[in-house]
Amino acid sequence: MKVHLVNPSDVSFGTAVITPRWLYVLAAATPRSYGDPSIVDETLVQVDPASIRPGDVVGIGVHTANALRGYEIGRMARDRGAYVVFGGIHATLYPEEAVELGSAHAVVQGDGDQVWSTVLADSSQGALKPIYAGGRVEASKFAAARWDLLPRNRYMWASVQTVRGCPKHCSFCSVWRTDGQQPRQRSSDAVVEEIVELRRLGFRFIALADDNFYPVTLGDLHLAARQNNAARLHELESQRAERFELMSRLAKIPDVRFFTQITMEAAEDPGFLDAMRRAHILGALVGVESVTPEGLKDVYKDFNLAGDHLVERLQTFRRHGVHVLGSFIFGLPSDNPSTFMATEDVARRANITFAQFVMLTPFPGTVDFIKWEKTLGDTPQKIAGIPITRRWLIPTALRPKLYWPHPVMSAEEIRRQTQAVWDRFYAWPTIWKRSNFIGSIRGRLAFMLISRIYRHMYADTGIATDSARKSSSARWARWLAKPCRRLFAARPMPHLQVPPAEPELVSIAAD
Repeated sequence: MKVHLVNPSDVSFGTAVITPRWLYVLAAATPRSYGDPSIVDETLVQVDPASIRPGDVVGIGVHTANALRGYEIGRMARDRGAYVVFGGIHATLYPEEAVELGSAHAVVQGDGDQVWSTVLADSSQGALKPIYAGGRVEASKFAAARWDLLPRNRYMWASVQTVRGCPKHCSFCSVWRTDGQQPRQRSSDAVVEEIVELRRLGFRFIALADDNFYPVTLGDLHLAARQNNAARLHELESQRAERFELMSRLAKIPDVRFFTQITMEAAEDPGFLDAMRRAHILGALVGVESVTPEGLKDVYKDFNLAGDHLVERLQTFRRHGVHVLGSFIFGLPSDNPSTFMATEDVARRANITFAQFVMLTPFPGTVDFIKWEKTLGDTPQKIAGIPITRRWLIPTALRPKLYWPHPVMSAEEIRRQTQAVWDRFYAWPTIWKRSNFIGSIRGRLAFMLISRIYRHMYADTGIATDSARKSSSARWARWLAKPCRRLFAARPMPHLQVPPAEPELVSIAAD
């Protein structure tokens, strides 16, 4: 019985930016008695049906965006006599869909770190159950990825997870509903050991693929203190101390650079930002979402700032040595035609290094999706015979770009304006100007290439309606990705040692 793990994708680029971590976590959760699993990341190359034989197990991880392709792979694998198992956030939310459309024998809901070995044991006996409850695994039981199976010359960045879950409750995000609002932090030992392993292999750039790297804010601490909740305050202080311990150890790993995801509130915490800089966490995705107070209320993100105050807060990250990938949403009910230029202006004035501009889209498991689905009633519009409330099942070419009627703009106007902001922000002269913080020509070249790859992978292929433009962007991404990967590659350090913890730094951070 051969185990196959497949990350579905409609587009294969040959080279990818960041490793899909879940593939290598499930590889680690695969008992050695089954041999090394076959790992297929379709962003690199599509799965070969001939490699799948009767009696094999094919594990397919899906999120909403790649579910349709995942179901196609599931049907193919079952037709070839394999056991088909689905997992991932989308299969957790819609297990019956994976069975009906993906020919799944079984679905894993929640984390797969522990339950995967049970799935394989049942497969070997021909006794798969329809549903396996993976639940929310405690941080101490997270599986460390099998990076020894990673093709080193295919990815620019590696990925390591330090925490699952997010205490926030943004209306457009499903993380807090699926992974929980209680952060589950891995020990610094587990994280550092994994990072050292990757640096030994030659990875210099690593994404800390967390739901929220800043799970405890100063506001959280002050609230617990005002409420005289000693137990809660102690819990929060311990979590914060663990973050500082981890960062103090990351600072000692030579020649590694990190990127992560945090909330805007980190700008109020200069001590945390300074610790990030010392730990070589040089960049972070920050959910800005909207530049107006009305837009922030639309998405339940009132804790962010707007206007000039927003520019100042974003600049705070840069002053402390942390570059920002700002994420902005267009199509909110309060948006109007002036919103696009206003957003672009904020991004420029704040001097953010990267930006992404997405159109408001209802994702399953979110508050937005639930509200949207209810407004459509029992007989929603159908496209190609598929209810629009199951939009991910609609053929890609036929999917709408916006799903809510907007008070003052058409869907096409929002799409066109969003595309134009991408085009202006990632024009070659604009990227070159933003790269002036880099001292070397080689570094500026790498910055320009990764900026263009980011635009081609995430803008045209998701926003453009012109199929020729999408195809052209995919070709550009393939051409640029290979030389860009070489710019990020580093000499392996096979003898690198794991830096020890320093308990005294932990106690200082907790004070």
